[in-house]
Amino acid sequence: MDRALREDEDAHVPCNGCTVCCRSSQFVHVAPDEADTLARIPSQLLFPAPHMPRGHVVMGYDERGHCPMLVDDRCSIYEHRPRACRTYDCRVFAATGIEPDSPLLRERIAQWEFSYPTERDSDAHRSLMASAARIPASENPTRRAIRAIVERTV
Repeated sequence: MDRALREDEDAHVPCNGCTVCCRSSQFVHVAPDEADTLARIPSQLLFPAPHMPRGHVVMGYDERGHCPMLVDDRCSIYEHRPRACRTYDCRVFAATGIEPDSPLLRERIAQWEFSYPTERDSDAHRSLMASAARIPASENPTRRAIRAIVERTV
């Protein structure tokens, strides 16, 4: 998670065909430097990203709350998907103890279990959850979870 949040690499989430994040009524941020991605998303699906510099856009979701790029329960642009999708890791909620807004995501994260090869790993998880508990609940759950991880790693 740490490396994906620092954008050193994509998240390596064992999704095993799960598309809950693609069906959870989430806006997907696409930055202006993601030309390959932008070329594959119809422009009518993109809107200026609120509170972001010009050129940053978000892709909305359809009337069912599904990503419009989800076709036959698969990402139709997977090899060219946005950076936000490449780095998304629903385990941030389970790891931080923060509950997401989406009922679908809540159900999915309830399935995650963590193992601790060492006491140090167990301590690190407790520390992360304590860090998350200090972040105001008024903040967006995704931002809270990511902030807890980032602040813990600094």
